[in-house]
Amino acid sequence: MLVLLAGIFVVHIATVVMLFVSTIANVWMVGSSSWGTSSSGLWMLCNRSCEQLQVSSRDAASLKAVQAFMILSIIFSVIALVTFIVQLFTLEKGKRFYITGAIMLVCWLCILVGVSIYTARFTGRVPMSTSSHHGYCFILAWICFCFSFIIGILYLVLRKK
Repeated sequence: MLVLLAGIFVVHIATVVMLFVSTIANVWMVGSSSWGTSSSGLWMLCNRSCEQLQVSSRDAASLKAVQAFMILSIIFSVIALVTFIVQLFTLEKGKRFYITGAIMLVCWLCILVGVSIYTARFTGRVPMSTSSHHGYCFILAWICFCFSFIIGILYLVLRKK
């Protein structure tokens, strides 16, 4: 049981770190242009240097929603981690980690909404590029989506021994 708790804890910390990286770094979409490789993220567009990401007025609300949901997912993931540590020391034996699991599933939902909006609105569009593909931040966000769901379910099922 202790090994399972330690494993879940390590995966949870890895998920928090990957969420930070995927939200902060600017490699959600990568494209080729005459200037070389360009990448765009949630915040910046990078060619040789990085500049503020310019989006049309039609897509501005979608980008703000993606930014907000990714930041919320980080917040809920950190809250779930702190809640797990608190419950680990205060929860009676035989009780389940319901609160931690519920918070982690809210994190999962935020990742789902944020990355789905990005997929629907911004896939394949890197300004001034001829061909584009998804970058590592986009892939990390989907990996975090899977991990947060698995961790959330495990927290709901897991009992303190």
